[in-house]
Order: sequence, then C-alpha cells, then structure tokens
Amino acid sequence: MLRIRLRRVGKKKQPSYRVVVADARSPRDGRFVDKVGFYNPLTDPPTVNIDQDKLQSWIKKGAVPTESVQRLLSIKTEVPQS
Repeated sequence: MLRIRLRRVGKKKQPSYRVVVADARSPRDGRFVDKVGFYNPLTDPPTVNIDQDKLQSWIKKGAVPTESVQRLLSIKTEVPQS
C-alpha cells in the first residue's frame, strides 16, 4: 500500500519536510517512490508547496495521505482572509 507522507530533511533542530509517496512498510526517512512537494514549519507563515497534479494522480492510483498530510492539504486549500 502506498502512503503520501512527510519525510524529514534539514539540519538538527531545523526540520523541514518533503511530501513523498512511499510504501507504508518503509521507514520514515527511507526509500520513496516520488516527491510531491515540501513543507517548512519554521517560516512565518509555514511554507507549504505541493504539486496538485502529481498529488491527484497518485491518489487516483491508490495512494492514501496520512493525517498530517491531510492537515497540510486543508491549510493549503484555505482561502486567506483579508
């Protein structure tokens, strides 16, 4: 089963994450199939950049996003209020 999940990258105490498609059995920072985007929680506001076309194609192929990725997607699709 394929999962769309976060993969931690970056220096110690300065995390940033890649949004990747990986096998559910592989370790968090292990092998992955495709990179879909990235997330940087340290910027203000946090940076979320996800390729929607790649994401939708992987979801159609059966990949399931984790809870944390679902939260990021809901943040990404929110409309900023002025």
